[in-house]
Amino acid sequence: MHFSIPDTQDCKEENGSTYVAYNFHINGVFHCTVRYRQLHSLHEQLKRELGASTLPTFPPKKILSLSPAQTEERRSSLERYIQLLSQDPRVLNNDVFNGFLVSAQNETQRSGGPEEVMLDVFLMNGQKITLKVPATLQTDDVLEKVCSHINLPCDMVYYFALFLIKKEENDLTVVKRLQDFESPYISQKCVKGLHRIVLRKNYWDSSIDEEVMEDRVGLNLLYVQTVADVERGWILASREVQRQLAALQAKGAKREYLDVARTLMYYGYLQFKQCVCDFPKPNTPVLISAGNRELNFR
Repeated sequence: MHFSIPDTQDCKEENGSTYVAYNFHINGVFHCTVRYRQLHSLHEQLKRELGASTLPTFPPKKILSLSPAQTEERRSSLERYIQLLSQDPRVLNNDVFNGFLVSAQNETQRSGGPEEVMLDVFLMNGQKITLKVPATLQTDDVLEKVCSHINLPCDMVYYFALFLIKKEENDLTVVKRLQDFESPYISQKCVKGLHRIVLRKNYWDSSIDEEVMEDRVGLNLLYVQTVADVERGWILASREVQRQLAALQAKGAKREYLDVARTLMYYGYLQFKQCVCDFPKPNTPVLISAGNRELNFR
């Protein structure tokens, strides 16, 4: 995961006093707004949990009000601090760290109360699952509720994950996998444009497919995802193979369809939005796909 603090904002207390807040982004998407003292409190808690000597140095306090240049310096220092901190696996798996990110997101959206909301989760074929959940319910809890709703066996739940996907005209773009320290409802509200929360498989090892396909619900989840990926060109197939897959789809032969699709290039990959790179020449358009333990540029 990539953490950044690209900018700040001036905020006002209820008593009229002002303070600087720092906008947290995770994997390029806004997550929350926090104050310096909140980050300092997090640092102190992590020191008690993990030991001061193993953590990066926290940017020091200032007695006087900060000038614009000092504010920018602090922003940069805090960004560097959180990036170093997040490189430590102990921190990423720490309840204090994850709890901080959940609380900060809830506080930013002021959704900390018992409010219940209707949350839509989609399959890749557009089928919608609607749940009534607390607005602040975390990703893992939402995932378990979705899988329970569709009767997926408990031991297969974490073979799948919830993804935030942007719908653009007739196409979909993967934005990110939702993490356990997020509320899917709040994360969806935070982003601009039409976004969906989508259930997709969450493993690279295609041999796990064999286990998942033994279950009727698991088989259907893999099937609808694979059909959608083939139709969008995320999985590459020759015209002959496309005709073969279409015939199997028409017969409802899900297992046989998957057996063919699993042999194709980019099966099980996630494809991201087209971007540009400087190789083999500047401004070359590329597609990036992640899967099979590789990052593929084409």
